[in-house]
Amino acid sequence: MNGFDFDYMLALLPILVKYLGVTLEMSLIGFAIALVLSVFLALVRVFRVNVLNAIVVVYISFFRGTPLLVQLFLLYYGLPQVFPIFVGMDAFTAAVIGISLHFSAYMAESIRAAIMGIDKNQLEASLSVGMTELQAMRRIILPQAARVATPSLMNYFIDMIKSTSLAFTLGVAEIMAKAQMEASSSFKFFEAFLAVALIYWLVVIFFTQVQSMLEVRLNKAYAR
Repeated sequence: MNGFDFDYMLALLPILVKYLGVTLEMSLIGFAIALVLSVFLALVRVFRVNVLNAIVVVYISFFRGTPLLVQLFLLYYGLPQVFPIFVGMDAFTAAVIGISLHFSAYMAESIRAAIMGIDKNQLEASLSVGMTELQAMRRIILPQAARVATPSLMNYFIDMIKSTSLAFTLGVAEIMAKAQMEASSSFKFFEAFLAVALIYWLVVIFFTQVQSMLEVRLNKAYAR
């Protein structure tokens, strides 16, 4: 029985770090798309827009009720079979779209809850001075809701970083895919996957610190 090869793991770390950029790129692009989409979904739910609200309810239910891996396979392998326009879609794009759609469903509910948690009197006061509902939402309600929703949104971003590891199942050359290739060629699976776990862990620690600093900054205006 071979022992743990610590030197191999250390040598593998800089190799894996080179692929970290792809993981972070997927996460940042996916989060930006998911954030815009989730705000739209949340507003549709808050205002109960006719027809759209029912569609959004089904959308949120589907993406929260099915595994992300299944959704990625449906996007990358299934859609081109039904809609030829998606035949040219590359694995990276499919992964970003899948991750964005999946997390937007969760983020929408967090944003909706944050909006609903704001005192309704503030909306009524905004309307009484001549603002429209959308103006009041943009100028008064959403800025306050953003402070409330930030912790959960950052948690979803951290989950998104970890979820990009599923992109290797589509053939995206990211950090998890490289770890899999190195492990397969060396048969040192424990060392390879421990190395990638440590990198993910350090990245999550970094963004957790960013989250803490962001929360402190947003709460300054409410400190007494």
